[in-house]
Amino acid sequence: MTRCRSRALVSLLRFGWRAGLPLALIPAALAAPVPMQARAPIPVVRVLLQEAPSLELEAGSAALRLGDSAGRTLLELAPGDRLQLVRNGAALEARLLGSSGAPRRLALPSGQAWIDPAPGQGGGSEALLTLQQRRYRGRLLVRSEGDRLQAINLIDVESYLPSVVGSEMPASWPQAALRAQAVAARTYALRHRRPAAPFDLKATVTSQVYKGVEAETDSTREAVRSTRSQVLVHGSALINAVFHSSSGGLTENSGEIWRQQLPYLVSVPDFDQASPVHAWQLRIEPERLARAFREIDGAFRIEVLSTTSSGRIRQARVTGPGGSLLLTGPELRQRLGLRSTLARFDFEAPRANPFPPPLPSLQGVFTPEGIRSLASGLLQAPWQAPRQPAAPTLLVSGRGYGHGVGMSQWGAHGLALRGDDYRQILHHFYQGARILPYSSL
Repeated sequence: MTRCRSRALVSLLRFGWRAGLPLALIPAALAAPVPMQARAPIPVVRVLLQEAPSLELEAGSAALRLGDSAGRTLLELAPGDRLQLVRNGAALEARLLGSSGAPRRLALPSGQAWIDPAPGQGGGSEALLTLQQRRYRGRLLVRSEGDRLQAINLIDVESYLPSVVGSEMPASWPQAALRAQAVAARTYALRHRRPAAPFDLKATVTSQVYKGVEAETDSTREAVRSTRSQVLVHGSALINAVFHSSSGGLTENSGEIWRQQLPYLVSVPDFDQASPVHAWQLRIEPERLARAFREIDGAFRIEVLSTTSSGRIRQARVTGPGGSLLLTGPELRQRLGLRSTLARFDFEAPRANPFPPPLPSLQGVFTPEGIRSLASGLLQAPWQAPRQPAAPTLLVSGRGYGHGVGMSQWGAHGLALRGDDYRQILHHFYQGARILPYSSL
């Protein structure tokens, strides 16, 4: 006990000296050690919100500043002011659309602009900015990329997550499921930071959905607060904490649909029976099949050539009037707009018309005038090719929604209703992973 206390005192002395804490106060601090979160900075993530030829944003109830890449303030946006950013050659042009007076214009030769809370913002309203009718916290970087502008939100991960949890899961779900989502989303975000790239994540399903302040609720903020700094680790590294909506009863091994089999992304039973997409059906009409398989003029047969151990399609052959195609499961899913690759296909033959057209009347045909009239009509009638048989309709029966790897969100919901806590949920879907604070990595 004495040795442990001595080590703690030495560590505290070093920390207090570096932090500038008076030496007289250091022993008293042993009774209330500084929490790990207070010493470790909160990581920042960079999220691509939008790409467009021009961008328009608005200051909320607190003032914002527009700065250049050197950190200089170029103008301030009063609450309610709008700012339009457009490309002007290689430069960037900012147009301030205030509530009164002519618009102000200025050029940013560097092609970059920063939007931050204005200096002197105190304890009043939080400085939020509005982009595409959504409000965001943090800073915004606007940069030119090719012929478009990119709006990139720089925000600490703990402020980012309440919106992600509320965008990815219904906020009314049990706290255990929301907390599992918070830890998985925090892990995913931090693992996918790319310092050499202009941004780390997208605000869409390409990464994880992030809809800004409007997606936050008290329950999602509580899920983030109660799991603060917790991430999933395997060995000494963050795991790739992928997730999906619903697996249809059995999740997938990562190596069966992606290049690498990760030890923590293995197939496990799902508990997603309450999911509205646990089982589903889809009818695809011939016209849509023709658009999906233009190279072969549609489809009248789909053969599944190989599947994964959970039954998901690896490869399929699609046959149509113009030939056949070999497609992977994900390619087939994309072309047909399927919820998952856990599916089977049945073609329905077109229905015959139960009421054939009536036979023409033969009255008066067997007279000299009738025979001449019939012959004349046959000679003058345009030739018509025989009618092609109608194309069949495709009926798809499937299960689940998404790639099926990692945590099933509906499965997390089912386990939470069963009484499991968020740690048990995460350990079920990410086999062998540990939950640690990111400050320990």
